[in-house]
Amino acid sequence: MKNLAKAAGKYLSLVRFGHTVFAMPFALIGFSLAVTEAGNSFSLKLLVLIILCMVLARNAAMGFNRLVDKRFDSLNPRTSSREIPSGILSPWAVTVFVVVNSLLFIAAAGLINRLTLCLSPVALAVILGYSLTKRFTSLCHFILGVGLALAPVGAYISVTGRFELLPLLYSFIVVTWVGGFDIIYSLQDDQFDRENKLHSIPASIGRKQALFISTAVHLATVVLVVMAGIKGNSGWIFWSGAAVFTFLLVWQHLIVKPSDLSRVSIAFQTTNGIASIVFAAFVIADLIIFR
Repeated sequence: MKNLAKAAGKYLSLVRFGHTVFAMPFALIGFSLAVTEAGNSFSLKLLVLIILCMVLARNAAMGFNRLVDKRFDSLNPRTSSREIPSGILSPWAVTVFVVVNSLLFIAAAGLINRLTLCLSPVALAVILGYSLTKRFTSLCHFILGVGLALAPVGAYISVTGRFELLPLLYSFIVVTWVGGFDIIYSLQDDQFDRENKLHSIPASIGRKQALFISTAVHLATVVLVVMAGIKGNSGWIFWSGAAVFTFLLVWQHLIVKPSDLSRVSIAFQTTNGIASIVFAAFVIADLIIFR
């Protein structure tokens, strides 16, 4: 049992399990949008399957990322202690982990409905393919956003079996929100990326301009949040959550400067993790009370 727990800990560290706070709350928003509509009802089994799909898909994506980036991770002082470069996990062990999680994801999606089963390989292609995009485009930040943006719309169609505008708006919120904060996160590696011919917005145009673009993208996030609130005929609870979410977006731009990256981790993980959880809690509460 002790050895099993130790092995599990290695894989949880590999996939940075705590970072599920970025997409999972938005998946719960998509689920709540669906079950609060007339004609739909809450299903604990379906909710568990959605959460399972989220975890499995993210495990596969993170494992694949660590696998294909192992050479760069070993060269970068910031990432050289990760599981593969440090020898904690072998490339073969991570390959098996990725394949198993991918197959289980497709199987879990198939237990939901036919549409989710058909879309599951497409979802895998997007979330796994992101890891290769830094090799050829500075838009990699937004491709990561697209991968995480599958959460709200995927959860919605898991319940309803169809697409609608409102969950798509929440997906666009995720694209811009994640793209913006990933630009901030990548400031740490701008010099390394340039030296190793990897693409990112900070590596391409410099830290100052990258932060300007991140700010503009997060402004678009706020506009999309307002659009979602109007489209959903939301009440005061939603708008309170939107205000907190907006404040936290602004806050991360206030604490990160081109000449001072000491608080990037706070901006990336802590601030955005809190923003996601708080916003989802307020949105879901608003749906329950006002629908």
